Amino acid sequence: MTDPAVERDAAEAASAFSHPPVAPDSTAAYGEHPDQVIDFYAPRAEGPGPAPLVVVLHGGAWRAPYDRRHITPFADFLARRGFAVANVEYRRGRSLPHQAASPQGGEGPVAGRWPETFDDVAAAMDALPALVATALPGIDPRRMVVTGHSAGGHLALWAAARHCLPADSPWRLPSPPPLRGVVALAPIAHFAQAQARGVCGGAASELLGGPEHFADRLPYADPAALLPTGIATAVVQGRDDVVVPPEVSEAYVDAAAHAGEMVGLTILDGVGHFPLIDPAADACAVVSEEIAQLAW
Repeated sequence: MTDPAVERDAAEAASAFSHPPVAPDSTAAYGEHPDQVIDFYAPRAEGPGPAPLVVVLHGGAWRAPYDRRHITPFADFLARRGFAVANVEYRRGRSLPHQAASPQGGEGPVAGRWPETFDDVAAAMDALPALVATALPGIDPRRMVVTGHSAGGHLALWAAARHCLPADSPWRLPSPPPLRGVVALAPIAHFAQAQARGVCGGAASELLGGPEHFADRLPYADPAALLPTGIATAVVQGRDDVVVPPEVSEAYVDAAAHAGEMVGLTILDGVGHFPLIDPAADACAVVSEEIAQLAW
């Protein structure tokens, strides 16, 4: 018997992925690897002030087949609402055919690379000010908001929390990054909860190198372990999400509260995982408003 929740998720995914990729206005490298690039989209409309910068980190369970192209319609959606956009690519799981399945037991390509995925996000964020000055002159880099969807939501939260990393972390910043805030969309934000629920076939464990490394690397990678951040943070989550269930976001928000920090949580009824980045969905407009509240 067909599961209605699975059918709805498939229909939502088909809608989100039905939009053709949108070419950027320019692309700049932040490293030598082909995946170490950022696509830039200039604002297509006037806003209430100097255009803020939205940094987008795509999802796809940190796995190689899912690159930044699938989120370019969302980047264009934001640009048409007056934002400047930086769409970041980063190294994900190792390319096929070297990995046919996860050695940790998950199906499909292995999720992420340790430490390269984190190396890249840190390097991209550090390189952005100089790259933006060339690619998007005239925008206001002081009005920077980071957003990300699913695994990219994890990376957005992590990028905003680098000053909270352990002292021996190579990615640690000496002070908070210059961000207006973070808007995390259905993020894999609490690794213990994600693992307990088998999110994306145990992708969080794979990202950290497997079960044998999970506990030791958790303090360097799990947003729920990097609280409080002092950075304004909002989470947007579909109540009917069967890919990253709402309980994962709720666990992160609870962890923030226990750490003395308030994180905004918007739960959208009748919404699953993919409408948050689907320009044809009402949920995408809600996301844009959440970003605008922090950026302007």
